[in-house]
Order: sequence, then C-alpha cells, then structure tokens
Amino acid sequence: MQTIENGYRGFRVLVDIYSDRVLSLAVLTGGLWMGAYLLTL
Repeated sequence: MQTIENGYRGFRVLVDIYSDRVLSLAVLTGGLWMGAYLLTL
C-alpha cells in the first residue's frame, strides 16, 4: 500500500512540473503570435 501512495505522490509531482512547462510554453507561443500580429498591423 505504501508503494502505491509513493507512486501516486511522484505522479502528482510529475503532473505539476508538466503542467508548468505546458503553461509557460503556451504563454510563450501566445506572446510570439501576439507580437507577429502586432507587426503585421
């Protein structure tokens, strides 16, 4: 039972790190798109 709990905790940490990466990547992509859009105006 303890190993399942530890595995779940590690999984949650991985999900947190992954979502942070995805969020920063989305913000970066959005910023690039906005910059390109403003340049074409």
